[in-house]
Order: sequence, then structure tokens, then C-alpha cells
Amino acid sequence: MHQYIFYIGDFPVRSYGLILSISIILATGVGWFLAKEQGNGCEKHIVDIGIYGGMAGLLGARLWDVFFFDWHYYHNHLTEILNVWQGGMAVQGGVLFGVAAGVIYAKRHNLDPVLLADILAPAIILGQGLGRAANLLNGDAFGAPTGGDFGLLYPKTTLAYATYGEKPLWPAEIWESQLDFAIFALLLIFRGTNHAKGQAFCLYVMLYSAARFFLENFRGDYPTAVAANLTAAQLGAAAAFIVGLVAFIYCGLRNKKRDLRR
Repeated sequence: MHQYIFYIGDFPVRSYGLILSISIILATGVGWFLAKEQGNGCEKHIVDIGIYGGMAGLLGARLWDVFFFDWHYYHNHLTEILNVWQGGMAVQGGVLFGVAAGVIYAKRHNLDPVLLADILAPAIILGQGLGRAANLLNGDAFGAPTGGDFGLLYPKTTLAYATYGEKPLWPAEIWESQLDFAIFALLLIFRGTNHAKGQAFCLYVMLYSAARFFLENFRGDYPTAVAANLTAAQLGAAAAFIVGLVAFIYCGLRNKKRDLRR
């Protein structure tokens, strides 16, 4: 893994930022394709949504990590809050802020935010899966020690090495990327079924939350439990899963009521 691709003078071009940028661009492109396939004309807004949602997502991911996971450090280092290259971008905060930006955009342009969320759900999880490659190259979002002679070994310049040294670690970020791609495929399959409006996005929330809850057992960057022997990310994932499940059922029931009225 290589944190730095090359230097322009003393300025490093980091693989972390490059991969994140590429993941946003590719996710936006897939979103445009899915919106165009939908055939309701909303594809002309997807690039703008990708830009605003991507910027809001990056900000939300950083602030979520700072205030929910690393505030014990950053409250004494306020000038480092925006130093994303140090590691520390929480997917949950990124999705929340990115979706909020998309909803605001949709409202201002008279678009249906629920339908838009359904269309873009596969693109969002694809972007997440690609983005985990940035974590791998940067040496953050790493796993806990495997306890054996197998696992990932990180370079000395990474946060993973600073935390665990030469201990082999579980490939948590690689597994999450693979599960994200599997969820991407499942959402495309679900897209072809006769589902109620809103259920595709709810399914995305549930599937990712379940995957994240499980993978937190192998993470080593935030291993401390905060309540009921669960980490902050697991609590967030559990809450998101419950909300997604309730919303999924509600959308289905609402759709059935509409069919009965016809």
C-alpha cells in the first residue's frame, strides 16, 4: 500500500484523496445511468447532486468521526479537525450528510426525494465500496490483531502501525469493501422487483447496517465499547437497521393501501 503517489515539490499527492475523488465520480456516473434508465428526466440533476452530496458527505464523515469517535483527542487539537489525511472518516456520518444534501437539493428542484433515494441507493453503496480502498492505502479503518501469524502488515508511516506495530491485523476494510459490492448487486436485483417506493433505499440501509455491525467485531481502530458491550459504530448500525426495517414495512403497507383504493 502506498500513501503517497508522487510529490509536487514538497506537496504530496495522496492516494487517499485520489481514491475518494474517483469513488465519488464513479458513483455519480452510475447514479446518472440508473436515473436515465428510470426515464423520468431526473438524470440531468445527478451530477449536481453528486457534487453537493459528495462535498457534504466528506464533511459529515469527518465531523462524525471527530465528535463521536475521536473527540478525546481533537478537543485538545482543534486546528487538526480538518486534517483528513491523518485518518478518520466515518461512513455513517458521510451517508447522513450526503443524503441530507440530496434531500435539500430535491426539495428545491421539485424532485421526489424518496424516489431519488431509491434510484441512487446502488450508486451510494458502490461509492462506499470503492472508498474503502482509500482506507486500505492510507492505513486507517484497520482491523484488530488476528492473534496469529496471518493478516495484513501495514507500513511504519500508517496509523495502523502506530497503533499495533508489526502485529498482523484482520483485513476489515477489505471485507467491508467486498460486502459493499455484494450489496450493490443485491440492490440492482431488488430494483427489478415489484417493490414499493422507498423500499430500495431502506434495504440499502438495512444491509449495510447489518454488514457494518458484524464487521465491527474485527475492527481495531475503535475497539472500545461504549454501551452494552457495543462500539459506537455498532450502536449506530443497530439504530439505522431498526429505522430502516420499520420504514421498509411502512412503505410496503402504504403501497398496499394505495392499491386497494384504486
